[in-house]
Amino acid sequence: MLQGVWHFSFTVADLDRSVDFYTSLLGFELVHVQEQRGDYTSRLVGYPDAHLRIGQLAVPGRAPSHSTHDLELVQYLSPTGTRQDPQICHPGAAHMALTVDDIHALHRTLERRGVRFFSPPNAITSGVNEGGWTCYFEDPDAIVLELVQPPVHRVAQAATAPSSRS
Repeated sequence: MLQGVWHFSFTVADLDRSVDFYTSLLGFELVHVQEQRGDYTSRLVGYPDAHLRIGQLAVPGRAPSHSTHDLELVQYLSPTGTRQDPQICHPGAAHMALTVDDIHALHRTLERRGVRFFSPPNAITSGVNEGGWTCYFEDPDAIVLELVQPPVHRVAQAATAPSSRS
């Protein structure tokens, strides 16, 4: 039976660059960096002689429900790969949405720091998040991320709902 989400993971070209992006620009906390190689790692990822560098990051102030981290960044030292077509319309494409309290201020800050956005923040005009704001942007590897400022009614619901993360 499903018990929760352990973490979300992205494969990146340069772990140090990505850790810097996610910590200094987005506010994640670095939990741990490790290298992995050997039989276990090769079996897990399906590449003989796999050698990985892994960074584990957490949202500050929130204890993950099962794991020590929320986001895992993986750099393949061996084998090395190349970025495929990153367009979000392709099957298998993914994105991660991040909840923020002031999307407009963060958008301005990130844009000044050179982050590429698909658009400015968009008002959500229908559905369960009507009244909120959202926009897509890219990390240094063209991984799509989303900022979401939930509508007031969703923030109030979350504040009163029981949580397994507290």
